[in-house]
Amino acid sequence: MNIRLDKYLADSGFGTRSNVKLLVRSGSVLVNNKIVKDAGIKINTETDEVIVKGEKVCFEEFEYYMLNKPAGVITATRDKNDRTVVELIKSSKRRDLFPVGRLDKDTEGLLLITNDGKLSYDLLSPGKHVAKRYLAHVTGELMENAGEMFSEGLDIGDDKPTKPAKLTILSVSDKQISDEDGIKNVKEYVTEVEITEGRYHQVKRMFEAVGGKVDYLKRLSMASLVLDEALAPGEYRRLTDEEVAGLKSKT
Repeated sequence: MNIRLDKYLADSGFGTRSNVKLLVRSGSVLVNNKIVKDAGIKINTETDEVIVKGEKVCFEEFEYYMLNKPAGVITATRDKNDRTVVELIKSSKRRDLFPVGRLDKDTEGLLLITNDGKLSYDLLSPGKHVAKRYLAHVTGELMENAGEMFSEGLDIGDDKPTKPAKLTILSVSDKQISDEDGIKNVKEYVTEVEITEGRYHQVKRMFEAVGGKVDYLKRLSMASLVLDEALAPGEYRRLTDEEVAGLKSKT
C-alpha cells in the first residue's frame, strides 16, 4: 500500500499531521537510509524502511483489540463528560481506533476496538445477521412462553418486530427487592440471549415485553469472537491472527 509520509507517521503514533510535518522538516526522518524533508512523498508500507530519530518505524495498517468493557464507560471515541472505551486502549499508537457497535453505559463484556472500517461495516450490516450472545440477570415474572416469543420475534415498540432470537434460561431463584411499595418477592432469572440485530436497548426491551427487567447485562460473544475469561473488566488484549481471520470468514 502506498500512502503519504505524513499519514504514515501520524498513523504510527508520531502525532498529528502538523506535528509530523515539523518532524520531517527537522531532518529527523530517513526513508531507505536517506534524509527526507518532504512530508508529502509516498511510502510503500511493505517495502520502504522508515527511521525516526534512529528508531525503525513498524507500521500496521489495522489493529484489533478485544476489550472487556466495564460498566460506567461509554461506547464512543471521545466524550466531554465520561470516559470512553477507546481511552482504555493504552498500548495503541493509532489515533483512528473506534468501537464496533455499541454497548450501553451500564452493560459489560465483549467489545471489538479497531480501525478496520470494512470489517466493522460487515459485522454491523443488518443483512449479515451476525449473532451476538449475552448473559442477562432478569427480575420479574417472565411469561411461560417467553422462549417461544423470543424465537418468533417480539414487538418492542418499533416499526417492526425483532428478528427471531434465542432465549435460554439457565436458572431461576426467589429474590426479595424493596421499592416504594415496600419489600416484595420476585423471581430472578439467569439467562443467555442470542440476537442478530443491534437495536437501541434491544435486549432490555425484549425482556420488558415478556414481563422482566434486566438488572445486569454482559456480552459474551460476537460472531466467532468469544470474550476471553482471563480479561477483567477494563482489560484488553490484541486479537490473534486466528481470531481476526475467524471474524472475516463470518462476514
